Amino acid sequence: MEIETIFEYLSNFTWIHGLGAFVLLWALVWFYRDNLEIDNVKEKYVFVTGCDTGFGNLVCKRLDKRGFRVLAGCLTEKGADDLKRATGPYLKTCILDVTSTASIQKAAEWTKNEVGDKGLWGIVNNAGRALPMGPSEWMTIEDFQCTLKVNMIGVIEMTMNFLPLIKMARGRVVNVASVLGRVAANGGGYCISKFGVEGFSDCLRRDIQYFGTKVCIIEPGFFKTQVTSLEPIERELNRLWNQLPAEVKESYGDKYLDKYIKIQRLIMNAICDKDISKVTNCMEHALLAVHPRTRYSAGWDAKLLWIPLSYMPACFVDIALKLVMPKPAKGI
Repeated sequence: MEIETIFEYLSNFTWIHGLGAFVLLWALVWFYRDNLEIDNVKEKYVFVTGCDTGFGNLVCKRLDKRGFRVLAGCLTEKGADDLKRATGPYLKTCILDVTSTASIQKAAEWTKNEVGDKGLWGIVNNAGRALPMGPSEWMTIEDFQCTLKVNMIGVIEMTMNFLPLIKMARGRVVNVASVLGRVAANGGGYCISKFGVEGFSDCLRRDIQYFGTKVCIIEPGFFKTQVTSLEPIERELNRLWNQLPAEVKESYGDKYLDKYIKIQRLIMNAICDKDISKVTNCMEHALLAVHPRTRYSAGWDAKLLWIPLSYMPACFVDIALKLVMPKPAKGI
């Protein structure tokens, strides 16, 4: 009986060690594979949208230092001039409005002339807007549309216009979504648009994988940028409130707006990360890695809060958000 017990113990011990060795080997192979980088960076062109400030501005500077031929789409002349002064001679800019078909087509033609037969190694669809956001009932159709045109339709139209150049180089499409493309935490067009970017990116990746072209999704958490600036958020919430019919205001109550704004202040001050390089590091890896990841989560809140929350049952998420957000005066 004792011998059988010993053999059973040794058998279990061997199985556990075998599993541990397999996991360790898998982790080492993954780490090695994840850190392999492409060659001839100085011969590769990358187009980035939304480069006036924030993630787009920083990633252009980082890619320029790496040696990429960066083509930066800026919304304003000032943004373009400031970026050119802060970078090397190989970075070039163009004025781009991703809500304008004519502007996108002009940028695509300009890019085609710049890259020639080399094609375009990567496009980073970074341009985006968050406002207006707030309770869905407060929105007009125009409020939804102004966000969707930038964050979703703009991403799709940019990608489709630039795709022939990307296929030519067997390059990368890098789309900036959000953790709010996994968890719909507020009303307005932002969450809807980011869910759309997720879906479009998955469809595109599966459609064009046969051509050696890869599609990556960046899912940032909350970061200190113009998108999360409290002043415009509060200004937009006041605008939305002021345009509501009297009966809708009455259903929410006079104190609801102030409570909602206080929650926004708490969230932005408690969660927002100041280190936006955590996002641009993901963008760089997507462009530099031999084997880029399908999805990149950036920020502690993305990894520890939003991504885990996205796998929870819907009722759990509903309860969690209900505990955080204020209750309307005439709520049941």
